[in-house]
Amino acid sequence: MSARRPMIAGNWKMNGLLADGKALAAGVADKRKGIGADAPFDILVCPPFPLITTVVDAVAGSGVAVGGQDCHMNVSGAHTGDTSATMLKDAGCGFAIVGHSERRTDHGETDATVKAKAEAALAAGLKVIVCIGETLEEREAGKTIDINKSQLNGSLPDGATAENCIVAYEPVWAIGTGKVATPEQAQEVHAAIRAELTAMVGGDIAGGMRILYGGSMKPGNAAELMGQADIDGGLIGGAALKVEDFWGIAEAAK
Repeated sequence: MSARRPMIAGNWKMNGLLADGKALAAGVADKRKGIGADAPFDILVCPPFPLITTVVDAVAGSGVAVGGQDCHMNVSGAHTGDTSATMLKDAGCGFAIVGHSERRTDHGETDATVKAKAEAALAAGLKVIVCIGETLEEREAGKTIDINKSQLNGSLPDGATAENCIVAYEPVWAIGTGKVATPEQAQEVHAAIRAELTAMVGGDIAGGMRILYGGSMKPGNAAELMGQADIDGGLIGGAALKVEDFWGIAEAAK
């Protein structure tokens, strides 16, 4: 584990009704409050949009941060079904995820779209988690490093710093499949991402910017993954929907 402060972020995706979200958030908040002010890691939960205010209330005063799973690039306007970064901020969020592979695939989001969303999030006063990652076909074709470098260059917002921006590496083939990159595979890509960040924003910023691993991280493999030099936490999907599993991953970040 590096000197960078680990981040354990839960992406709830399209899961949970109000009662579920309130109970899950309260459970995570209780765990976080139990370790007091000297927690060795940051905790973030990203519920579906309708649950955000409920979750913000449930975690108030606990040290758990709340984020949105996406945001629009515009502040307001005729964008039916979309949510702006300013709305997230107003609802109590501190973060926004942009560029998740499910957004890129399901909604055809390009690197340019992701970058515009990330810049809107920063302008609204949010911190941003920028997701990148290769498909199985791209990995098997030997394009893993090139794809991630390309997505990073196209998606990282102008003005990104170690304080306002986190990168999440998500091998698409490992998301929700039960498959997971080996610690060595993950570290290889994380190191390449940090090297590319160094070229883009300089060594000082790149050295402090957190890079999370996303792709079937569980309590059983979290410690080994986060023990790698350039893996600074996790963007957790399925395991974030159970308090004990999510907290088991957080405990591995100590």
